[in-house]
Amino acid sequence: MAGDVVAPRAAWTYPSPSPGYEVLADAYAVMPGAVDRCTVDGEIVTPQEGGFYGGWITRRVVGPFKGGPGTRGW
Repeated sequence: MAGDVVAPRAAWTYPSPSPGYEVLADAYAVMPGAVDRCTVDGEIVTPQEGGFYGGWITRRVVGPFKGGPGTRGW
């Protein structure tokens, strides 16, 4: 489902990924912190902290996670 609001820079694609990552060709990545809601298999995801990383967290993903205070650079 999509709405009528544009979220600039909320998604990107990899038209020519680096060697070894060809499976990403023409796939889209979405930064869940830049949109109102993002779901994976019906579960609303939690955006990765910090606003820099495009990752998302679901109950199936196990941390630790980068982005929160004190996690930069590890």
